[in-house]
Amino acid sequence: MSSDTETQQGAERDRTKLARKITGPLLFLFILGDVLGAGVYALMGVLSEEVGGALWAPLVVALLLALLTAGSYAELVTKYPRAGGAAVFAERAFKTPLVSFLVGFSMLAAGVTSAAGLALAFSGDYLATFLDVPVIPAALVFLVLVACLNARGISESLKSNVVMTMIELTGLLMVIAVVGVMVGRGGGDIARVGEFPEGSTPALAILGGAIIAYYSFVGFETSANVVEEITDPSRIYPRALFGSLIAAGVVYALVGLACSIALPPGELSQSSGPLLDVVGASGVGVPDWLFSFIALIAVANGALLTMIMASRLAYGMAEQGLLPGALAKVLPNRRTPWVAIVATTAVAMALTLTGDLSTLAETVVLLLLFVFASTNVAVLVLRRDHVEHDHFRVWTAVPVLAVASCVLLLTQQSAKVWMFGGVMLAVGAVLYIIARRVSGRPLLNSRAE
Repeated sequence: MSSDTETQQGAERDRTKLARKITGPLLFLFILGDVLGAGVYALMGVLSEEVGGALWAPLVVALLLALLTAGSYAELVTKYPRAGGAAVFAERAFKTPLVSFLVGFSMLAAGVTSAAGLALAFSGDYLATFLDVPVIPAALVFLVLVACLNARGISESLKSNVVMTMIELTGLLMVIAVVGVMVGRGGGDIARVGEFPEGSTPALAILGGAIIAYYSFVGFETSANVVEEITDPSRIYPRALFGSLIAAGVVYALVGLACSIALPPGELSQSSGPLLDVVGASGVGVPDWLFSFIALIAVANGALLTMIMASRLAYGMAEQGLLPGALAKVLPNRRTPWVAIVATTAVAMALTLTGDLSTLAETVVLLLLFVFASTNVAVLVLRRDHVEHDHFRVWTAVPVLAVASCVLLLTQQSAKVWMFGGVMLAVGAVLYIIARRVSGRPLLNSRAE
């Protein structure tokens, strides 16, 4: 590598107000912790309705679909290592601030809504196992604590994530291990792993299950918003991204096999805590409180990582002139975007007051698919834009297939979800117009670089 190239890469790495403290292992665990979220603890019951005992099959297909879009993220994040993620990519590709704003707004909506839902989940039945307190006040306190850890520093936040990710991963490995013991004792039914619901077409059943399972891999995209805090993005990011997704996919597939062996599909589909029931059916004697504790850790970890993403995204959009400039302010010593953290936390706290977020959560999935589609198109458009530093480059067929996968998943959304998604994007458009008018910036032309 020439000295000029090294100088360019060094300048690109240092062009940030944020502290570069995320190493390869920390980034791997950041993404793994975000993907291995609380959803997997209820996912198997829903999947069993679609595919019977063949739970592993849709999980593998969903992993392949997620890896397609991850390829586009790996190229664009290493090519343009700036906080803001998909919003930055959209602005560069489409040269229209409105499109960039809507992409970023979709991510923000997804982030704060997910955090609000996780806060409610944390403060509900899981917390009630240990402490009986009102749900809403507990959720608000929980979000304040998450914000304090977020503001303290990215290094402290990610070190906490390391501990919590290992705990939630231990819970999933425990499921695999106890069912292994169950099989060793002659229990369970291995034949169920290839059984589909009676009268179903296996290929269609797997596709229907993959659409559900795909949501369990959502979360990797949040890593694009901490790129300015990664020590060496071009080298570290692709390895951590693909490695963590594959690791999560392997764990998911093994958990799916374990669930199928331990319990019949009918029992799994009727359970609100399928993994807890699987552990109980194994006969190994793991106490119920232990799994409730692990679930709490998984939920808390998901909320922390989601709020890290949301605050860094707000900071990145403010840096790009798509949100008020105040959101780009950072703490002098900690170098964390404190205004963005306060703002995103306040919105998440407001959403907890609504109580029922089920329809809104489905709408968030729709918005994330819109974000993914935008990113996959952007990687193709930006192929004509060359940068001086080395970066990851994905095969051209990958983003093309990824766009097709997003379209496929979008066609499965209900009319009600489409209506809610349209309303949210319309609200975002109005906010964008107001912000641009106040700042005096043009609505449709990108600001000068």
